[in-house]
Amino acid sequence: MSSRGQVILLSSGRRLGFAEYGDPEGEPVLYFHGAPSSRLLHPDEEITRSLGARLIILERPGFGLSDFQPGRRLLDWPDDVIEAADQLGLGRFAVVGPSGGGPYVAACAYKVPERLTAAAMVSSSGPVEMPGATEGMPWVRRVGAAVGRKAPGLLRPLIWLLQNPGRDSRRFFEQYTAHNLEPDRALLSQPQFREMLQSSYTESARQGVRGFAWEVRIVSQPWGFRLEDVAMMVDLWHGDQDTSTPLAIAQFMADVLPNRRTHFLAGEGHFLLFNRWSDLLSTLLSPP
Repeated sequence: MSSRGQVILLSSGRRLGFAEYGDPEGEPVLYFHGAPSSRLLHPDEEITRSLGARLIILERPGFGLSDFQPGRRLLDWPDDVIEAADQLGLGRFAVVGPSGGGPYVAACAYKVPERLTAAAMVSSSGPVEMPGATEGMPWVRRVGAAVGRKAPGLLRPLIWLLQNPGRDSRRFFEQYTAHNLEPDRALLSQPQFREMLQSSYTESARQGVRGFAWEVRIVSQPWGFRLEDVAMMVDLWHGDQDTSTPLAIAQFMADVLPNRRTHFLAGEGHFLLFNRWSDLLSTLLSPP
């Protein structure tokens, strides 16, 4: 396989898909994608290369090339990350995760801080226990979170029927981004980014929507640890025009994380990472 589609065989026998971008000899940065997404959606590779980063996008179980993991919990992910890092010959590394990937950054910062050089949660979703956890979100995300809390068994058939990126990626793209405001719409109107995002949506459902449904279930329930117990420094990046995960979520996390730096940006939306990748990556590569 090419660097855009590789597989790690874990000790459990599961396969973990990944792709690499940037400088193969650069500083390692592990990227945890959103949901639904895959290894195909990546920030500007020229920036990644010019800043001397080796960006590795790991696909979580059930997405893309990664086998589904029955009963998976949020805190199981750091174990996969460490095994993957060991197989790739990585010592310490930075982690970054946009949107639904943010909680997985927090899980690693909590569970394996000794392996991390930096951690950034970008446009991240937050714990369900926070006040108004879904307030301001699009209705489809609020409904998904409610079903994930109260009737998680219904998630898979509902997503298959109503939010299936594998059935018609163009239709899914239009539905899933309909609420985004101008900062995001400017990016989404660019043919190259639009095509990459649609391809990533399609690839995320290579195995069906079971991985997507389980992902919604995980983030709709308690994470299994408290942000108050995350000791390492975490960078929070968020835009005030984010309608997918409103700024109030990041403000709440900033209030409870013991060590955090905030980058709350006016005029940025949910796809902040792709617009501000140079600044964000520079911060990851030069932690305090």
